[in-house]
Amino acid sequence: MKEPIQTDGNGSAEDFRLEEFLPFRLAVASEGVSRVIARNYLTRSGLGMPEWRLLAAVGRFSVLSPTAAGERTSMDKVKVSRAAASLVARGLLRQAQDPADGRGRLLRLTRKGASLYAGIKPMAEQIETTLAAGLSRTEWNALHKALGRLMEHAQAINAGSPDSDVD
Repeated sequence: MKEPIQTDGNGSAEDFRLEEFLPFRLAVASEGVSRVIARNYLTRSGLGMPEWRLLAAVGRFSVLSPTAAGERTSMDKVKVSRAAASLVARGLLRQAQDPADGRGRLLRLTRKGASLYAGIKPMAEQIETTLAAGLSRTEWNALHKALGRLMEHAQAINAGSPDSDVD
């Protein structure tokens, strides 16, 4: 077990600094990155963030169930369902019955969706390059490693894993 990081305050309300609170900082960073993505791609494609994420996930994995899509995109069932319905209505995605599970559905890109997805990769790479320009290579690598570990730990906490160190 690792030692928890200690905060410098005594826990009183006066010591709480929102701007230093990690969940707040992650949310602000995420919002800033989302605005960069929206400005550079979403407005041109007409997709919202949930549609963009679902299109990218289905494009990456070729075929996904809605449940797997939710896991890959970190979206709940309702958000996946709405994004899928929007993409189906626009002719970018199709849903088919899962042959292995008669009640299940599978999501696939249409030709039009595949064409749009083909434009996502270079745009996403350019956005990442633009964002990375603000960090050294060492900082970028450390950020990726730390975020990966933080995501895994949060997932363990949310799953109620006994090794999550959360009571």
